[in-house]
Amino acid sequence: MTIRRLQPTDSIEDLTALIHRAYQRLGEMGLNYTAVNQGPEVTLERVLEGECWLAEMHGATVGTAVLSFPEPYRESGRAYVNQFAVEPDLQGMGIGSALLQHLEERAREVGCHEIGLDTAESAGHLVRFYETRGYQFVEYVQFEGKTYRSVILVKLL
Repeated sequence: MTIRRLQPTDSIEDLTALIHRAYQRLGEMGLNYTAVNQGPEVTLERVLEGECWLAEMHGATVGTAVLSFPEPYRESGRAYVNQFAVEPDLQGMGIGSALLQHLEERAREVGCHEIGLDTAESAGHLVRFYETRGYQFVEYVQFEGKTYRSVILVKLL
């Protein structure tokens, strides 16, 4: 597996399809994550908010995540992970862990001392995934338009 930055020649439509596949289970759980049904224009908008990274195996994109530095995080040396997705048939094989580790290393490289992310409180399997990788609960947030309460998790780098 290799991890690389998204390039202008990469297909946003293909990336969107991967994200939809990865979030389908969450949508079936009744969770209206943006990634469940976002269009390519939203994928592109979210990609442009930070650094989009791709995990590839045998020339195929099997995972993705965006590392961003939104305000007020940037001012306090924090990075944020979003649009994190792994091909469903390959989940549990270490791709997500490798991608997350890469983003953590990249955040350290650019001077961040902390990295955060959010997920639905009721997506216990995701909360556990992050907690086993050193992320700790900070707070609950009810984002506008979401049918679920989010858990904010942070890891010191």
